[in-house]
Amino acid sequence: MRIIKSLSVSTQAFEFVICFFGMKGNLYLVATPIGNLKDISFRAIEVLKEVDLIACEDTRQTKKLLTHYGIRGKKLISVHDHNEQARAKQIAEILVQGKSIALVSDAGTPGICDPGYKIIKSAIESGAKVIPIPGAVAFVNAVIASGFPTDAIFFGGFLPSKKNQRRSRLLMVKSLPATLCFYESPHRLLKSLQDCFEILGDRRIAVVRELTKIYEEVISGNIQEVIAHFSNTTPRGEIVLVIDRESS
Repeated sequence: MRIIKSLSVSTQAFEFVICFFGMKGNLYLVATPIGNLKDISFRAIEVLKEVDLIACEDTRQTKKLLTHYGIRGKKLISVHDHNEQARAKQIAEILVQGKSIALVSDAGTPGICDPGYKIIKSAIESGAKVIPIPGAVAFVNAVIASGFPTDAIFFGGFLPSKKNQRRSRLLMVKSLPATLCFYESPHRLLKSLQDCFEILGDRRIAVVRELTKIYEEVISGNIQEVIAHFSNTTPRGEIVLVIDRESS
């Protein structure tokens, strides 16, 4: 951008010129690594360096990422389940002032089973431009690693922690002509697998664990086989369940 110093303009007009020609007034949805810190794009790093503010799930986690890539001196604010509504209004006001903001989660793409959609909705309503910066999404990588059909995929987020709600959710999707995908925690895995068997039948399933990390693994087979495997070993880490569609 070229600035002609001899021009006599007001501060407001000058800020408008900067906003119009620079990377200002946009909300960037920046995907971050889900484990391996090498899994981030050059574009994502560039955006994180240039924005005025980074809204993140956990400032401590994001600081580690920024430090790894030599990004220092950035202003961070936390966005989590308990303050997202208030932050949405605050962030929209900052965007209207012509500032640029990056929204990140602790791992993966913001808004996918993490705080974010209220921020994005508010930004759109304020007239700001929302720009996704693509990157890692755990369930997408789990599906392609499973070997199951990818022409139709249903992603249901985290399965409910309560048994009745979990079984109801599985009943809702039982007949979908799609590969089913859910996030699950290690301590509920066996209970969820048993519910899957009782509701969905003995379908093929893949338990994808610790994606991109040292102990990454894919355990696949019929649901009963996978139940037997995890009955003898205690699972750890972040888990994605990928379930083949109902046999025709």
